[in-house]
Amino acid sequence: MTGFLELSGLSKRFRGLRAVDDVSCRMDEGELFGIIGPNGAGKTTLFNLITGTLRPTSGEVIFRGDRITGLKPDAVARRGIVRTFQATTIFRDASVLDNVRRAYLLRAMYQPGQLGGYREKLRSAETEAGEVLELLELHRMSGQNARELPYGSQKLLGVAMALATRPRVLLMDEPAAGLNPNETRALGGLFQRLRSRGINIVLVEHDMRLVMSVCDRILVLNYGRPIALGRPDEIRADPQVIEAYLGGADEIA
Repeated sequence: MTGFLELSGLSKRFRGLRAVDDVSCRMDEGELFGIIGPNGAGKTTLFNLITGTLRPTSGEVIFRGDRITGLKPDAVARRGIVRTFQATTIFRDASVLDNVRRAYLLRAMYQPGQLGGYREKLRSAETEAGEVLELLELHRMSGQNARELPYGSQKLLGVAMALATRPRVLLMDEPAAGLNPNETRALGGLFQRLRSRGINIVLVEHDMRLVMSVCDRILVLNYGRPIALGRPDEIRADPQVIEAYLGGADEIA
């Protein structure tokens, strides 16, 4: 596998606080890459640096061989890096189908070389939104108002909106937060379907059973600094990780 998304010496300082401190790692194409650590470890800040929401104090983000450090979020999204959020980010008063259709149309507006008039874009949006909803098994709810969905389905709808942008890399921030055990197990199946579509996933998550079962490699942060990087079995057995974060390792075996 070749290097796909690389972080090199990435740091972010807020006055005297180093929220992210000299993080270097590489995600390979086709890999499901996890990022874990205690609350306040810098995980969400790292996502914000990758997606252009924050500018790094130092270091670089390299995507498919190109330096994207300092690009604005819309430019990063056009390159193919998109994120979801822990909180639901949907149009609550619109239908499920219309939520995804809007995301598609926003992408089409800013896509260089996008051909066709508005009606053609609407037809394409309808088709593509339907395909995305079927992939996420939300198609039976397409006519429902988004606010009527169960919480787990609302979170999936946020993922569907991200997928409408056709990302190459999907950064997922706490997708299992608030989900019941059945919904969390279904999330693991979704990851595999996304991977089969060529979508690379970077996962920030506190559910260690989920992380250990789906990730190929895991980066562990503590106080903004990387303390371990490796396969799930290596992370589970790492003394620094156990002390800083995992605690009772038998609980995630």
